[in-house]
Amino acid sequence: MFTGIIEEIGIILAVQNGPASSLLTIQAAKVLEDVKDGDSIAVNGVCLTVTSHGSSYFTADVMHETLNRSSLGNLRQGSPVNLERAMAAGGRFGGHIVSGHIDGTGTISAIRQDDIAVWYTISASPVILRYIIEKGSITIDGISLTVAAVTDRDFSVSIIPHTAAQTTLSQRKAGDSVNLENDIIGKYVEKLLQPAEIQPKKETSSITMDFIEKYGF
Repeated sequence: MFTGIIEEIGIILAVQNGPASSLLTIQAAKVLEDVKDGDSIAVNGVCLTVTSHGSSYFTADVMHETLNRSSLGNLRQGSPVNLERAMAAGGRFGGHIVSGHIDGTGTISAIRQDDIAVWYTISASPVILRYIIEKGSITIDGISLTVAAVTDRDFSVSIIPHTAAQTTLSQRKAGDSVNLENDIIGKYVEKLLQPAEIQPKKETSSITMDFIEKYGF
């Protein structure tokens, strides 16, 4: 589990593409302080498993399903990425509950300055927008953000200078694809509120105690 509070910006050192998968080598520093092979690190919001590491890098496999669901397939050598280690049990919960399991991607449709803040408007599919509410939480490329506005076509967030400086969002431009993860609580609530599937009616037997006594059993 993650919180959406980015720890550092890493750099893609190499991308080794397979027939339907990739192996990423990522330059990092802070997230390597206590890393072990098998640990989870969110890369642009996608939970990946560390397969190997050195003093200044780690590697992670990206399977076919992840490439289909996220924008990781667009990464190239030199691409900056947001990095966050899995949340420590005794750590502060600064953002919101983030699983690192991307729901899909959106496209930045507009960026505008608003005094010290910057507004990003992101178009997304109805499947994703149905879980987005004003003042609710959304994860964009692994960044925990608050939804400032939402329509039936897109939603907007407003970020402060600190967030811009500590993440890759400030380097994004209109037309870029970003990873989106909806608030996990909303998805579970919807699932629990759905009526249970109607079970097939059980056949009732015509054999009763009266029937058994009548025929001498």
